[in-house]
Amino acid sequence: MNIHPIPLDKTAIPPVFHAAHEVQTTLPIEQVKRIVAGLVLAFSAILIFGAIDGLTMPMRLTIAVFVATIVAWTILDLPETPVALTGAVALSAVGAISEEAVYRSLGNDTIWLMLSAFIIAGVLRSSGVIEQVIAGLLSRLTSVSALFWALNFLIFMTAFVIPSTSARAAILMPVFLGLSAAVGNRAVTKALALLFPTIILLSAGASLTGAGAHLVAVDFIGRTDKTAPDFLGWIALAAPFSLLSCSIACMLILRYFLSGDERRMAIATADVPNSATLTSLSIQQKAILAVVATTVLLFATTSLHGIGMPLVGIAAALVITTEKVSGLSLKAALKSVEWNLLLFLAGTLVIGEALIETGTATLLADRLVGLIGNRLAGWSMLVIASAVLIATFSHLVITSRTARATVLIPALALPLAALDVNPANLTMVVTLASGFCQTLMVSAKPVTLFGSMTPPAFGQVDLFRLASMLILPFVLLLVFVSTCVWPLQGISLR
Repeated sequence: MNIHPIPLDKTAIPPVFHAAHEVQTTLPIEQVKRIVAGLVLAFSAILIFGAIDGLTMPMRLTIAVFVATIVAWTILDLPETPVALTGAVALSAVGAISEEAVYRSLGNDTIWLMLSAFIIAGVLRSSGVIEQVIAGLLSRLTSVSALFWALNFLIFMTAFVIPSTSARAAILMPVFLGLSAAVGNRAVTKALALLFPTIILLSAGASLTGAGAHLVAVDFIGRTDKTAPDFLGWIALAAPFSLLSCSIACMLILRYFLSGDERRMAIATADVPNSATLTSLSIQQKAILAVVATTVLLFATTSLHGIGMPLVGIAAALVITTEKVSGLSLKAALKSVEWNLLLFLAGTLVIGEALIETGTATLLADRLVGLIGNRLAGWSMLVIASAVLIATFSHLVITSRTARATVLIPALALPLAALDVNPANLTMVVTLASGFCQTLMVSAKPVTLFGSMTPPAFGQVDLFRLASMLILPFVLLLVFVSTCVWPLQGISLR
């Protein structure tokens, strides 16, 4: 008797089986990550608590927590904020740092400055004033090439009034959508979609409040050098580099993603959406702009009036959230605050303080010098170039900009400073280099936001193409600025 196999109807398989099968195909990847993380942690524990001598117990515990946070962020790809807060709590629990230091981080002036900046950004977003002003200025342009260069400058300027690159991306998205619909060209849409997140990310380095990583850097510089740059000082050091890197990116996008005819394509004034002028702004919108302009001016003149940036920011936030000024209450504006980022920043500040206060950062520097000797001492440009390369490519491993600064400053910048290089210079270099994060779709939220539209405006291949052309001039420019320009501005090379 012949027994014929019963044909299997895949559609008849219960959904539970499909779910189990999917888990089986994805589970090994997670298992591999956990195994690798476990091996790294075990090996690190052996080195920290057994093989390395001359360490105090607080130093050993601090290094152990620091390594664990790096493993959690990189190998396990865990959320940044819970990891940072867990690391801060763990440092206090094991006695490496006091409990007061953890609580004090939540009241740090950096947190209050970012909080006020987020409130102001929330009002700007709800009022639509940024989109309206930009659209009004763009309405005077007549070609695609002129449009791109104007956007390059206008997006760059938003870094001084809106913190967080993701907040700027959300605010500027309507501008992109309106321009894309008005132009109606697929190639121009792709180029615009690449331009917006690229300039948003690169321009963030120009402003002290442009990214939480900058405030982490200033905190480290203040603890080690006591001469941390203020709002205006940061602009003087970082804004020229950021503007040049933005301009290079704009030039590359125009040259390699658009043809000559597309660059010269005419844009009718009527095609630009919401093409209002400054005189057509409402009374509330003008009041909002006045408050923002005054706030930036007070930030830039802190050394003259003596009022700290956090206090200025809080006062501005209270003024701009009154009904007569913006029509938006403080309660409503607080809903736009990125609390996740603020808590993450507080956790990283605790980790940074522990690395400095326990002497761990100094120890890492001494051990690095002992490991490689003084062969690189005196080759300051080579040390700077090495730091720039490592920090630039670090976004492939650590996706958070602030996390990169938290890891790279104590683990790379401060140890390399022992090779006769100014720690303030290296800290600035590492922080600005870590702002290059547009290689992968998941490298930064603005890239994800503009790349996940339906239909997609650009793909991963386009990002690789742009990043491969941009990374070399970015690195060379930063090395040149840090070794030739900053010494003339007071940030010596040695």
